[in-house]
Amino acid sequence: MIYYETPDRWIHYDPLKIIDELSDAKAAVISLKAIPFLRSWGDALQKIQLKREVAGTSRIEGADVTDRELEMAMRESPEQLVTRSQKQAAAAAATYRWIEGLAPDRPINADLICEVHRRIVTGADDDHCAPGKVRGRDQNVVFGSPRHRGVEGGEQCERAFGIFCEAIQKGFAQHDMLVQALALHYHFASMHPFLDGNGRTARALEALMLQRAGLKGALFIAMSNYYYDEKASYLKALSDVRAQNHDLTPFLAFALRGIALQCGRLRDEIKTHLSKELFRNQMTYLFGRLRSAKKRVIAERHMVVLNLLLEGGEKELDEITQATLAHYSPLGNPRKILIRDLNYLLQLHALELRKEELEKSKKFYLSARLKWPEEITETEFFARVKAMPKAKTSSFLS
Repeated sequence: MIYYETPDRWIHYDPLKIIDELSDAKAAVISLKAIPFLRSWGDALQKIQLKREVAGTSRIEGADVTDRELEMAMRESPEQLVTRSQKQAAAAAATYRWIEGLAPDRPINADLICEVHRRIVTGADDDHCAPGKVRGRDQNVVFGSPRHRGVEGGEQCERAFGIFCEAIQKGFAQHDMLVQALALHYHFASMHPFLDGNGRTARALEALMLQRAGLKGALFIAMSNYYYDEKASYLKALSDVRAQNHDLTPFLAFALRGIALQCGRLRDEIKTHLSKELFRNQMTYLFGRLRSAKKRVIAERHMVVLNLLLEGGEKELDEITQATLAHYSPLGNPRKILIRDLNYLLQLHALELRKEELEKSKKFYLSARLKWPEEITETEFFARVKAMPKAKTSSFLS
């Protein structure tokens, strides 16, 4: 059993051993903040990131929350939730939304930390844990592997928690904001000042500090998703710090890599949204310039297919057939015309085709080529469109 000891220095680490990780993380944050995006994309991405964060922080604690339960927890009212995992997920989601609205100059003090904990456990774990109240005498906790024991309940817990909160206000400010966020996470988790919900509260506090480093709103990154994906390494990094007398180096190196990774993932998602928007703009402009009635009718069908694949990603041919049925069923031979339209779009290089060879058949998967707007010229487009109605090209089904 490893017993808790109040650290002599609250932020202690070897700067040379994390210089690469810190530089990469800071560069990733700057790169992410520099990308332009529409508000609608940001709102959508923030909801996805919040869902990932809530799923991760719940599952790290062993809550077997399913995707369906998570969906319910994110939208249903508290009285409609049944399982503890649902209630924990719902409380976590509400807490992160509340954190998002906090004033940026509100101090991270004992009152704020207790309020975060109160929100994390209320309605989920308050049947065995007093929300927002540090552990009293003889209320001790063990956690982790190898087993750790949090600060002794009662006076020692209150004293250590008070010193910790004071350190956040003073010594933390001398360090980089990313380091502050991770130090806050580690020390709270190491101390375990509450009976339950300590891990979820630690990760929520980290998110609050990262928000003040600029990772907020549409740029919110789901660090708990990373911690869950790397759970063994996450727990080991926390344990290594504890075993090395609160030397934060192992956890900082691990978590800074996570910040860079999650920023990169979100940056790629924003770039994908941007590519789709450019695709739509180019598609609307080029197809909108067609003059003959026949070509415009064909173009309208083409844009239906392209929008379907932009929204839903890669789809199998039968899925496309079903999804576009309302547009093709009035035609004489719907399947044949759809195949011809897909073939035209492949000839335009607006689509990508992937074939899957099965034992007795083939599957055809199509997706929008997001690089198409960068490659197609007006001259090439109109030349290809001019040949389309009478082109005798082989079908992709061949």
